[in-house]
Amino acid sequence: MERKPISVGLVSLGCAKNTVDLQVMAGHLLKAGCVLAPQPDDADVILVNTCAFIEAARAEAVEEILRACELKKTGRCRAVVVSGCFAQRYGERLTATFPDVDAFLGVDALDKIAGIVRRAVGGDKAKVVVPPGMPEKLFAPPVPALRLTGAAFAYLKIAEGCAHRCSYCAIPAIRGQYRSRPLRSILAEARALLATGVKELNVIAQDPLLYGVDFADGTNVVTLLRALDKLKGDFWLRVLYAYPSEITDEFLDWMNASPHAVKYVDVPIQHTDPQILKAMARGSAAKATLAAAGRLRAAVPGVTLRTTVLTGFPGETKDSFAKLLMDVKRMKFDHLGAFAFSPEEGTVAAELDGCPPPAEAVKRARAVMSAQRKVWAEKAKGHLGKTFRALVVAPGVARLESQAPDVDGVVRFTGKAEIGAFAKVRIEKVDGFDFEATILAQGEKA
Repeated sequence: MERKPISVGLVSLGCAKNTVDLQVMAGHLLKAGCVLAPQPDDADVILVNTCAFIEAARAEAVEEILRACELKKTGRCRAVVVSGCFAQRYGERLTATFPDVDAFLGVDALDKIAGIVRRAVGGDKAKVVVPPGMPEKLFAPPVPALRLTGAAFAYLKIAEGCAHRCSYCAIPAIRGQYRSRPLRSILAEARALLATGVKELNVIAQDPLLYGVDFADGTNVVTLLRALDKLKGDFWLRVLYAYPSEITDEFLDWMNASPHAVKYVDVPIQHTDPQILKAMARGSAAKATLAAAGRLRAAVPGVTLRTTVLTGFPGETKDSFAKLLMDVKRMKFDHLGAFAFSPEEGTVAAELDGCPPPAEAVKRARAVMSAQRKVWAEKAKGHLGKTFRALVVAPGVARLESQAPDVDGVVRFTGKAEIGAFAKVRIEKVDGFDFEATILAQGEKA
């Protein structure tokens, strides 16, 4: 009698880069004869791919791990595997905390997932697969067209690790040094994605603009973007993210000339007070940070700008926060996220003095978002009654060029439109950070 294949339910936590890692693991599982369950509740094995960037992310990881372990006790689940940054960062320490987890898998062992799942189902319990030392591998997807983002768009990860040493961030310790994927591998994946009908490629990495810094042949991110531009088809090409000091004139020229580039730049400034930026180990970017919004708008007419800021960092006084708030109001970013500082184990910032109380950090983050809502309300009015090209990403949901997946608002519409198709929409109403619209036409030329 033929044995039924192992079904694996996927739980994706954290950023888009984590989503790509989960796609890589899903590809290895499929290649090994496993099947992907529609819901984790229906699976033989639950794979929880975790984030550990900040305390809130770790709390979410703990919640999902405990939920999976409960399903192991009460449902059909036979094993629980935890992967991602949480497993990478804490490794063996997690085995005592989560005795019902069968295996922990680090970020440098994605290609081991199929064997780990088989062994876990067979009773090989509490195995920790986190290779010693800093992560150093690069993974190409074994099934290039596989994606967990739906029919319309995909994330294209071009590099791993980080070259920065921001004092508040644990990512370099978790993910290792910056390393670029080979150009040929990226282009092969992009072709496979476009061949399935994907209409938006979101180029991601911890720092996409550093792509090629570890190559000796002069290849850089614009080399890659121009190569992607040569691929056939009608699609959007979006780059997430762009550090202020690394935005070159060559990159801006590409954005203006590209037939596929969306005029959208996510430039994470984090703060605007020079002393705080210095304490963040981002002091060398202080001048570029203050000039970023003006420079980008002058260089790329009609560009949409997004940023993130961090409040409550050690040393942030009332005056330095007031400067940040004033600059946010002055720069008028189209989209903005504000986060309260979370001291991270093993980072320089965790040891710094002068940290405002957590409640004050949250209060300041809320004040920034209150100011941003006013900026957005004014900008959103300019969309009313106008028509735009949008990408249909779900039933009744589309996105404009000015709306990146997962982090910005969406366009909601009534009626039917094909998922993965471009549509011409007229904006009728603003609803918070979202729009309501009427579909005027759909299809390739919409």
